[in-house]
Order: sequence, then structure tokens, then C-alpha cells
Amino acid sequence: MAYTMTPTPAGPVGSQYCVCKVELSICGQNLLDRDVTSKSDPFCVLFMEVNGKWVELDRTETAVNNLNPAFAKKFIIDYHFEEVQKLKFALFDQDKSSTQLYEHDFLGEFSCTLGMIVSSKKITRTLLLGNGKPAGKGMITIAAQELSDNRVITLSMAGRKLDKKDLFGKSDPFLEFYKPGDDGKWMLVHRTEVIKYTLDPVWKPFTVPLVSLCDGDVEKLIKVTCYDYDSDGGHDFIGEFQTSVARLCEAQDASPLELECINPKKQKKKKNYKNSGIIIVKSCKITRDFSFLDYILGGCQLMFTVGIDFTASNGNPQEPSSLHYINPLGTNEYLSAIWAVGQIIQDYDSDKMFPALGFGAQLPPDWKVSHEFAINFNPRNPFCSGVEGIVQAYSACLPHIRFYGPTNFSPIINHVARFAAQATQQETASQYFILLIITDGVISDMDETRHAVVQASKLPMSIIIVGVGNADFAAMEFLDGDSRVLHSYTGEEAVRDIVQFVPFRNFRNVPKETLAKAVLAELPQQVVQYFKHQNLPPINSEPA
Repeated sequence: MAYTMTPTPAGPVGSQYCVCKVELSICGQNLLDRDVTSKSDPFCVLFMEVNGKWVELDRTETAVNNLNPAFAKKFIIDYHFEEVQKLKFALFDQDKSSTQLYEHDFLGEFSCTLGMIVSSKKITRTLLLGNGKPAGKGMITIAAQELSDNRVITLSMAGRKLDKKDLFGKSDPFLEFYKPGDDGKWMLVHRTEVIKYTLDPVWKPFTVPLVSLCDGDVEKLIKVTCYDYDSDGGHDFIGEFQTSVARLCEAQDASPLELECINPKKQKKKKNYKNSGIIIVKSCKITRDFSFLDYILGGCQLMFTVGIDFTASNGNPQEPSSLHYINPLGTNEYLSAIWAVGQIIQDYDSDKMFPALGFGAQLPPDWKVSHEFAINFNPRNPFCSGVEGIVQAYSACLPHIRFYGPTNFSPIINHVARFAAQATQQETASQYFILLIITDGVISDMDETRHAVVQASKLPMSIIIVGVGNADFAAMEFLDGDSRVLHSYTGEEAVRDIVQFVPFRNFRNVPKETLAKAVLAELPQQVVQYFKHQNLPPINSEPA
């Protein structure tokens, strides 16, 4: 989706890689009729491309006598954002009981990437025959859904008049939460902190995934046990009770829920035993902890811009020693970086129109230096159609510019930041901007660049820097705030780490997919972090 200017009107976010399970539902429409006396009996086969070959993953059931099947069997796939996952859906008319596909009549197929499906949530496409022609009027509809319960429960707990367990003091109480395991034994889910020297503790609020606490079943029994902490590990049992999340949710800020803490041994021994204290549920809230895929399935578009370094240190593009020299295979390190990142990102942008900008070159006709120019020489419309369009514009512009300098990053960062700032006024999680800068050397405007990055960290925006050639990239590592928080020259801290830097030289002799994985590893986390920080749920998200 291309962007245009419009008038101005917290916690951990998962693992390094975005991996989760996606469920695909398949329907067919107007399938070819291959049976003489009845209608086709279709089934669908899912293939994934592995090392250049199609490998069968799964099959649906057979829909008997049906040209418009809705298959009950779902396909479940691990989703990896930072990989191109090519899929093929092939439909066949079952003729025999054989598992060999050549024994059945072919009804058509459709190929795409998993990224295309999840970015659209639901797609309907024409089925094609082996010769590339349409399979009659046959169509396939594929709908995606994330297979995860993203609900989390936040509990605020306290105690009152708990049993005194220490001889010379009070008690040092803590709580443990258990759920029933598959083996019938209680399984520990969460332990609170210890509150020292009190019979009326107030524990810090805590959050756990609902799946962890009760397998997502709010009616399932859970057990809460209270102990008095001992430093030798022999904690004294105070009491326990069983309840359910549904019951805990009855607690409201204004009216807490009180549950008796019972010691069964004391209960048996003492006739007048009431309890060993009261555990108070001050509040209980279930919310959704949205994932990257939730935002993508909700319709969030990733807006991709490329910034290319055309400074003189790259060398004359006519010479094979130049980093911009396009070799006989039609590539160089700049093009490899554009392909690696672009082929993944483009699936998440509906119109696939990407601005491509250059910096550090003198431009015709007056040969003034520019640090922010459209490489298609059309400043009003710097958009290129798909990654192929960027590659074509790049190759076409090389003979018409003079490499110069200095290496200034801030103009291009500020350029994209202006559009990202516009997106913040929509108050929905609908757009996130990604700037890919490919450069060969040391930044000249480091102070301005640091300031630009710190300001951009407040916006729906991430910056990927790929260093080509063999220069010293220490300054780039400095911008990538993995090890320390980045500061502006004014002393202002970056709100979050939005820069990912990788040197291309580390990936010269490995499969090209490895570069994409390294470059895009942190992006899902950065997207989620931003929208969570702004308290923006995915578009059309369901309440918890």
C-alpha cells in the first residue's frame, strides 16, 4: 500500500522469532466435473516448497459428489514471518482408494506464500491447470486463523489473619497456583513473591497466560496454596483452597472476593476450626496479549521504503571493484539486500508500491548533491511496483548520477518519520513503516542520525541497516540498541530499540534466506511493542 501525506487533523513480547501455528480452512467453488454419472469427489492436498521441491504436508477429507466443497479438515502450519513459505493447494477428484495422486483426476491448483494469506486473512483465487490456464470456473478460498489463545489473566491478591507459623515473629507468606496435570497430579503454574513478617500480606499484581493457569478453560478447578517461607526450603503449610478462574473473575475493584484458606489436618483435629486465614482476590482481569500475527490478520499494513547509499566510497559502478557494479549474474550486494528483505515484506503491503530513495549523489541537470531523492527521478511519485520495480529503477538510475557524499542518514529517516507521524493520527493499528537503508560506510551526520532515530522510536517505524563492503561498521552497531539504550545528542533516550543492523559480509557464503532471517528477526517484536505501548488493539479484535 503506497502512502501519501494527508492534512494533519510494555512487558516481554515473545521469543526472538515470530513462530506460531496458523489454521487454514479450504473451500472450493465451481470445480471441474470429472465424473460421468455423478459430480466430482474432491479432496485438497497441501504442498510446501522445501529446497526447491514441493513436499506434501497434508490432505483434507474427500467431499463426495460436491463441486462446491467446504472441507472440515483444517491445515495447520508453523508460521515464520522472516521466511518466504511457498505453498501449493492442489485439488483432485478421488477415483480410487489409492494414496498415489496420479491415480486421481486433477481439478486444478493454486500457489502463493503463507504471508500472502495471513496478510489478507482470506483469499479467493482461480484454480489453474498444469498448462497455466484456468480450470474452468473453479475457484479456491483459503481463510487463515491464528491457533493460539492469547488471553492473559492479571490477579491482585492479599491475605488477612493468616496463621502465625514463626516462633519469634509472624509469618512470611507466599502463594502457589496449581492446575491439574495430564497425570492427575497438581502442576505448579505460578509462585508469588514472599512478603516478610506479616499475617496480612498484599502481593504485587501478576499476569500469566490463561492457557498456563487453566488450559484456557475458565471453569477448570485450580488450587491455591499458602505457605510460610523458610530459608532452608522447608516451607510451612498454612492452608489452601480450590476455585476456578470464572469464580476469581467475580472479584471487582469495588467488591473483592474473599476465600477461606483451609488446613485440612487442622480441620480434622479441631472441632471449632474455622480457617487459617482469608485470601482476598482484590481484582481479576482477563485481557488479550496480542501477537504480531494478530495485528497482521487484523489488517495492519507494513509500509516498506528503501534508502540506497550512492556516495563516492562505493567506487565507480562501471568498475568490477565497485559495490554498485552489477555482475554478469545481474546482482550485487545492494540488490541482494533489497531482494532478501523486500520479498518478505511485500506480502504484507496490499498494493506493493514502494518508495525507493537515494542519498549522497549529485543529480542532473545542475549536479547538486541530494540526500533524499527518488531513484526513479519522479519526486512526486517515488513509488516502484514491487521489489522488481525497485531493482529496475536502481539499475536504470546508476548511469545518470554522480556518486559523491557525504553519507547522511538523517534526511531519509526524517522523510519516512513524517509519514509514520501521520499514521499515529489514525488511532488504529493499521500501518507500520519499515525503512531499509543499505550503505557502504561511516555515517557523516551521526548526531543528527541519533536524534532522528530517538524521535522515530516514538512512531510506528523500524529501521533496518545492511552494511555492504568491508568498512568499519562500529557506528552502525552503536545505533542498534541491543546492548545499550540509544541517546540523542540532547540526552533524550530512545523509547524502544527500532534499529537492526547486519553486515552483509557475514552472509556472503550462506543461503540467501539466512540474511532475511537475521535482518527481520526483531521486526515482529518491534511492531507488537509499539502498538502495545500505544494501547492499540488489532483492527476488528474480539474482546477477551
